[in-house]
Amino acid sequence: MISAGLAADATGSVAPPAPRPPTPSLRQMQWQDLGVCGFLHFNMNTFTGKEWGYGDESETNFNPTDFDADQIARVAAEGGMRGLILTCKHHDGFCLWPSRYTEHSVKNSPWKDGKGDVVREISDACRRHGLQFGIYLSPWDRSRADYGRPEYITYFRNQLRELLTHYGPIFEVWFDGANGGDGYYGGAREKRTIDRATYYDWPNTVKLVRQLQPCACIFSDGGPDIRWVGNEDGHAGSTCWATLNLRDFAPGLADENLLNHGDRSGSDWVPAECDVSIRPGWFYHASEDAKVKSPSQLLDIYFASVGRGAGLVLNVPPDRRGQIADGDARSLREFHDALETTFARNLARDARAEASNVRGNDSGFAAQRVLDGWDDTYWATDDGVTNAQLVITLAQPTMFNIVSLREYLPLGQRIESFALDQWRDGQWVEFAAGTSIGKQCLVRGAPVTTEKVRLRVLKCAQCPAIAEIGLYADGS
Repeated sequence: MISAGLAADATGSVAPPAPRPPTPSLRQMQWQDLGVCGFLHFNMNTFTGKEWGYGDESETNFNPTDFDADQIARVAAEGGMRGLILTCKHHDGFCLWPSRYTEHSVKNSPWKDGKGDVVREISDACRRHGLQFGIYLSPWDRSRADYGRPEYITYFRNQLRELLTHYGPIFEVWFDGANGGDGYYGGAREKRTIDRATYYDWPNTVKLVRQLQPCACIFSDGGPDIRWVGNEDGHAGSTCWATLNLRDFAPGLADENLLNHGDRSGSDWVPAECDVSIRPGWFYHASEDAKVKSPSQLLDIYFASVGRGAGLVLNVPPDRRGQIADGDARSLREFHDALETTFARNLARDARAEASNVRGNDSGFAAQRVLDGWDDTYWATDDGVTNAQLVITLAQPTMFNIVSLREYLPLGQRIESFALDQWRDGQWVEFAAGTSIGKQCLVRGAPVTTEKVRLRVLKCAQCPAIAEIGLYADGS
C-alpha cells in the first residue's frame, strides 16, 4: 500500500486527470447538489377532485379558504427540501397567475376578489424560507381552442416568458410528456393529436429559457438538462448512468427503461430526476388522507433515487385551504429527521485511508481526500490505472449498514464496476457490489461490524476520481 498521509515531499504539481466526457454543466452540478426538492400540485383539480381536468372548469371553482404560502414553504424547508416546483398551469389550462394572455386564470376567480397571484406568493415565500423556486407549465392545454395549431406555440411561449421574467430566479423549468388527447378546446370537445417531436419546436423554447433564466435546468422526458426517470414511483435503476443521447428523446417520446437506467455510451450529461407523490394521487383529495406515505416509505424512496445518483422531487399537494395537510407535514418532517440522524456523522471521518496507487504519489490526490469532508478534493490514481483498491482502517470495530460513495463529477462518470469488502476473521469478505456511482451511490444492507473496509474499483473508463467514502448507521 502507498501511504495516504499528506506526504511532506509532495510538490502539488501533478496534473489532474483529464475529464471523461460528457461532463455536467455548472447549472447541472448546482441542481444535483440539491438532492431533494418538492412538487406542489395545486390548481383547479384541487377543487374539482380530478387528477386531469378537462379544460371546461369554471374559474369560480378555484377558491382556497385559507391560503398560506409561508406555511407551505416552511413545511418544505422543515422537511429538508431545497426547492419547490409549482404547477403554474396544469393540463386543464387554468393559470395560477393573472396572465395577460388568457381569462382562464386566478384573475377571474373569487379568491382574493380576483386580485391574487399564487405564483407570486409561493415564489416570495420560497425566498423567505431559503428555498429555490421552480415552475411547471404544461405543454398541453385542454382549454385552448388553438391547441394543435401553430398559434398555440406563441401563446405557450408568451406565458413561459411571463413566468420567467416576473418571479425572480428560477432553478428548474418542468415540462412533462402529456401532449394531446381529449379536451374542451374552447368548446370543440374533441380529441386532438400532435406530432410530439416537432409541434412544439422545442429548440426555440429551450433558447427562450436560456435567454431569460440561464441558470435554470430544463426537465423533460429527455432533458436537455434533467431527464425523467421513466416512472412515477421515485425509483431510479440500480444502475443509473447520468448520460444519455438527447437526440433519441422528446417530451412524450421516451423509452422508459432507457430513461430509468441511462445510457453508458450516451453523448450528453442528462441526470435523472425521480418524481413521486407523498399520496396516491398528485392533487389533494380528502379521501387519501389515510394513505400518506410513511417516513419509512419515503426513506426507501430516498435510497432508490438520491442514493442512486438521481434527484428526488417529492410532491406534497396543498389542500383546499391552500396549506399542506397535517399528516403530510408530519410524515415529511419525520422523514427528514431520520435522514439527519442517519447522516449526522460519518463513522469513517477519523479513520486512516490507504490506496494501492496515488496519482504521482502526490498528497493532492491522496486516499485520505475521500475522508476530508470537502466536495472539491478526491483520490485519483495514475493514468492507465483503472483497477485500484482503497482501504479504510477504523480506530476500532464499528457497526454500519450504509456506505456512501461519490465521484468527482467535474471529471465525469468514470467507474463502471466496484465491490466493497469487510475484514473478517483475518481475511477480506465481500459484502456489496455495484456499477454506477456518479453524484452518489448509497449502498444500504445488513449491518456490518468491522475495523477495515476495502473499496475495489473493478472497471473504470479512465483512472478513478473518488470524492467521498462514508460509513453510516441508520439505527435499523
